[in-house]
Amino acid sequence: MKKIVVLSGAGISAESGLKTFRDDNGLWEGHNVMEVASPIAWENNRELVLEFYNQRRRQLLEVEPNAAHRALVALEEKYEVQIITQNVDDLHERAGSSNVLHLHGELLKARSTFDENLVMDWRNDIKSGDFCEHHMQLRPHIVWFGEAVPMFQPAAEHCAMADVLIIVGTSMQVYPAAGLVDFVPQGCPMYFIDPKPNIREHSSLHIISKKAAEGVPQVVERLLSQ
Repeated sequence: MKKIVVLSGAGISAESGLKTFRDDNGLWEGHNVMEVASPIAWENNRELVLEFYNQRRRQLLEVEPNAAHRALVALEEKYEVQIITQNVDDLHERAGSSNVLHLHGELLKARSTFDENLVMDWRNDIKSGDFCEHHMQLRPHIVWFGEAVPMFQPAAEHCAMADVLIIVGTSMQVYPAAGLVDFVPQGCPMYFIDPKPNIREHSSLHIISKKAAEGVPQVVERLLSQ
């Protein structure tokens, strides 16, 4: 069975109504992202960081997967499908995808500040005074700017085994995630779905200049008909 690897980013979730992590000015609610998504931010203003992610978590629980998320599930009828997402939402899982790897963590989980391997499901606000079993503060289970990306190596291994690569909702300009393309076998067919593509088509790269909810079903239909 051929393997399809999907690299997804904020653009696919935006069509479900989720705010992207940063707007064109690189700000969130007037805050520089380094003020709400970095270890220094956590040390300097824990309440602000918690509220940033609490608001995102509340919003996530109000939205649903869109046509792009659902279309990717259909690929599992014929292919082994591995989704590697830069998103911290659970929309791929809710749509029904079986194999989802989160590069940057998961919004609906919390983890201990004492033991990073102590991770738990968490759907409510995280508040100061919410402790793990070691009586240490819980934090969002998110990879912040300046932190290592522990799931990068497993993601690279999946990319190295890809027979087809689909890139959707991401410009693939931000590292280390952008480096995953370098692990894909030479000549592997790639589909780049973006309404404003920033790269040029070539023999193994097919560009679909559409938003995710329209472009992904189109690519899925093409792959299922092969």
